[in-house]
Formats: sequence, C-alpha cells, structure tokens
Amino acid sequence: MVSDMKIVLYTQRVEVVESYGERRDCADQNIPRFIEACGYLPIPLPNIRDIAEKLIEQIRPSGIILTGGNSLTKYGGDAPERDEAERRILDVSLGCDIPVCGFCRGMQVILDYFDCELEQVQGHVAVHHKILGALGELEVNSFHNQACYRVKDPLEVLAQAQDGVIEAIRHKEKRILGTMWHPERENPIINADIRLVRGLFG
Repeated sequence: MVSDMKIVLYTQRVEVVESYGERRDCADQNIPRFIEACGYLPIPLPNIRDIAEKLIEQIRPSGIILTGGNSLTKYGGDAPERDEAERRILDVSLGCDIPVCGFCRGMQVILDYFDCELEQVQGHVAVHHKILGALGELEVNSFHNQACYRVKDPLEVLAQAQDGVIEAIRHKEKRILGTMWHPERENPIINADIRLVRGLFG
C-alpha cells in the first residue's frame, strides 16, 4: 500500500525558459523511479527556501536526496535560488536529524556546506570509471565538471577515482552521504546503489 511507504523528498534542477520569462523546477523522471525502487514514496521539493523548509518540517521524511544538475553559482551556475534552498534544507535536516544523500551536484552542495573547495576537472563527463575505497572497487558513471580533492572534518572520504577526485563522502557523526555518480541514470538500477540509500535512510 502506498500509505505504508516511507517518504523521501528530493530536490529539483532549475531550468530558465527565457521565452516565457519562467524559472522552472524540474527533474529527470528516473529520479523518482530510483527512489521508488529503493522502497520509498518520492515527493519533489521546490527551489523556494521557505516552502521547502515547511514541507520538511510538516512531512518529516525518512530522508532527503539532493539531486544533480545546475552548478553552484560560485562555480558558474545560474540558479542562486537552488543554492539558497538546498543550504537551508541541510540546516533543517541537521537540526531534525533527517538523513541526506547527495548525488553529483548534491554531493557538491554538501562539500560546499562544510567549506570544502571544488576545482575544475577534466575527463569526468559522460564516462564510466573505476573508484576505490571503503565501498570497495566499483565502476560508476560520471557527469561533472567540478570536483574535490581534499575534505575537511566532519567529512571523510569513502571512495576516490584513480586521478584523485573524491567520488564518495560521508559525515563522521550525522547521517549525511554524498556520491558523485548518478544512480538514477543506470539501466538497470544497480543493487549496490539501492543498498547504499536504504542503509542511510532505513
């Protein structure tokens, strides 16, 4: 029954449609498909800080996923409202002990929140590559131009690519996890990604 499913909220990218004078929130349909495959009921969050905060406090979800798309504005992105909303989402999640999982940009948001610097990288767009670390040896997809080579407390590294790019992180005390790959873009969905999310959200 749908009513028995735990709820997971997820963020959306901002698309600027100049011909209509609109800034639209949108997400790949594979994102809610992936969340459902993990066993949760997916609900999108708007890139409006105050409304996102109220939704989180009212719903009290089992977890929140910060999704990909849109570079952070400090690294050339054009969606400051998303930066603001996701920073507040992390504030609220930490205060309410709600688990957070970040994919690609989502991991970058977590890194930036904890003052870890991103750098421009080459060879990480539309490729698959191997990563090594606490998660074992995996082959993952890659769709990013910015990445991190060093983290600060309270974050720790779970996996890195051969060129030193950090591919997965976690908070040492809170239930916060980030990966630079997009689990929703794999077809079929990879069981290891499902286990990672379930292990975090419960």
